[in-house]
Amino acid sequence: MKKGVTIVVLVFIALVFCGSLYYLYAKNKQSPIVFETETPENRTIVKNTIATGNIVPDEEVLIKPNISGIIEKVFIKAGDHIKAGDPIAQIRVVANVSSLSSSQNQVTSAKIALDNEEKIYQRQKTLFDKGVISANDYQVSETAWKQAKQTYASARQGLDIVKTGTTAGLGNYANTMIRSTVNGMVLDVPVKVGNQVIESNNFNEGTTIATLADVGRMIFVGKVDESEVGRIHENLPVEITVGAIENKKFDAVLNYIAPKGKTENGAIQFEIKGALKNRDTTFIRAGLSANASIILDKAENVLSIKEALVQFDPKTQKPFAEIMTGDQKFERRELELGVSDGIYVQIKNGVKAGEKIKVWNQGLQKESGK
Repeated sequence: MKKGVTIVVLVFIALVFCGSLYYLYAKNKQSPIVFETETPENRTIVKNTIATGNIVPDEEVLIKPNISGIIEKVFIKAGDHIKAGDPIAQIRVVANVSSLSSSQNQVTSAKIALDNEEKIYQRQKTLFDKGVISANDYQVSETAWKQAKQTYASARQGLDIVKTGTTAGLGNYANTMIRSTVNGMVLDVPVKVGNQVIESNNFNEGTTIATLADVGRMIFVGKVDESEVGRIHENLPVEITVGAIENKKFDAVLNYIAPKGKTENGAIQFEIKGALKNRDTTFIRAGLSANASIILDKAENVLSIKEALVQFDPKTQKPFAEIMTGDQKFERRELELGVSDGIYVQIKNGVKAGEKIKVWNQGLQKESGK
């Protein structure tokens, strides 16, 4: 019994010993890691931040009526180029019952006063011609009669304005013809013939009849997150790409950063604006979505390497790279870095053109690939 147990134990030990020898043999048989290398190259590195937004006109003008009524004619359509003074729409006035009644009462009262003053004037004129009253009394009655005539005429004009929106002496289209106040393109005409419109006054902004803008002065309006707003400032160059226009980039200048942010979807967003400059003849429609690449720093045609080739000393945190000096032999060399775009970084000092840099993390890359 004891002899059998001993044999089993010895066999087990022998198997473990043989397995260990085979493992060590297989491990030693594996070839050592051969590190790959990469060489630096000249490239332009741009450090930027991205903002999303839209292309809109720098200024939009809303044309509103100065009298309420119903649209009788529309003379323009979206996309038309018009000049200041060109007709936009004509309004047919719908008289307000209360205002109409009040105006009619004023006309009646003014007519009664005029008739009375005219009788007094004629009587005073007869007495003056006979030498009964003085010239002063006659002039007083004449003046009162003329003032009554003016009051009556004014009341009649007020009644005409209430009825039709215009009157003699103010032009045929004093209020009913709505005209453009600026030169530009018609972006939108939100009304149609038959629509009722409300005049613009101190208590109501009024109905918009047309929206005009100078499409030659377009700007980018977007938003950046609070984590990015501290990195940007006014007058930075901006590259605009419009989704609807392929293979085109437009230069702009950042000219506005909102001093106050707004909460959107739980994040603080700051509005920014950039004026497009040196734009070619490409027509950009108002409202198109666009992306703005705000250039924080830029280095053109500089020696650069991939950021993955840079290592950092665990104690000093200074950057360095391993430069090949022979067959799989490398030396450590400290680096002076410049502009980085997150993939490539500028090398100011430490590496020369043509030198080979060790890909130190290729073993990790192969393991991650598995």
